[in-house]
Amino acid sequence: MKPTNQCCYHEDEGFSCTEPAEASGLCYWHDPKIIKDKPEDVARLEAFARNGGMLRGISLKRANLPGIDLVRHHQKTGFDMSHAELYRANLQGAHMFNLNLQNASLMKADLREANVHCANLVGTNLLGIKWNGAKIENINTGKVLKQERLANEAERVGETEIALDYFEQAEEIYRDLRKAAEREGLFAMGGDYLRKELTMRRHQMPKFSYSRILSKMIDIFCGYGEAPTRVIGFSMGLILICALLYLFTGLNYDGNIHVFNWHNDLSTNLSLLFNCIYYSVVTFTTLGYGDFTPIGYSRAIAAVEAFTGSFTIALFVVVFVKKMTR
Repeated sequence: MKPTNQCCYHEDEGFSCTEPAEASGLCYWHDPKIIKDKPEDVARLEAFARNGGMLRGISLKRANLPGIDLVRHHQKTGFDMSHAELYRANLQGAHMFNLNLQNASLMKADLREANVHCANLVGTNLLGIKWNGAKIENINTGKVLKQERLANEAERVGETEIALDYFEQAEEIYRDLRKAAEREGLFAMGGDYLRKELTMRRHQMPKFSYSRILSKMIDIFCGYGEAPTRVIGFSMGLILICALLYLFTGLNYDGNIHVFNWHNDLSTNLSLLFNCIYYSVVTFTTLGYGDFTPIGYSRAIAAVEAFTGSFTIALFVVVFVKKMTR
């Protein structure tokens, strides 16, 4: 049992604060009713962290801590500020390198010119943060944002309005992160956030609507212009599928019909398959050598492949150039 004059902050994971308690039963740093905006609070919090004080779950709501140094120097891991509350905290120019802010709240915090490099922001509320000039290289926001996870859960149980609200918040967060990354010249990171931003926007569209289906197809084909490898993968898949269709619908070569037949030996059918792949590549790229010609249903397949191929090649050039010019 804790002494009566000891902070009563405790987590289910077993973490407890051992600092002297205020009248509320919580210590100065864990008491949400105390606004940490005094001039000496910056130095006090730095000393608290250096002396091994418990930073998990501390309440820095509306705190005024510009330029604070919360870097754990000469250590591989940073200070642990999991579950901390930093709503509207002024952290301009703060040093937060490698800081663990997992499941914390940075909602509407001011991080302008702050160094957040390598910070752990998994499960953190990042809504409304001021990122201008912040150093955000290698930050870890996790595979999904907190709002994105909540939106998926709400959608799963049929709470559509709640899900839409969370998807809108997630879109705003990804948009702010994208802009911050682009300002810092982190275009690859910005591209990843752009894809997630547009994905969140897609989830706000009516199901089975034309706009949502089109958005999904663009994502599949090219990752909203950020994934040239998807274009290559789609191209190779289409070429192979069409080649298999040509194998069974037949091609004409020098007046002879080349089509799959169970009575043919293995080498003959394999040779026919390679010829169909060759013709599929020629058709997809619209080269049209003229040695093989389609017959019957192969004509329709060839027409679709040629049209899709010309469009896909143009799409790949656009996506590839976009990535390379960054």
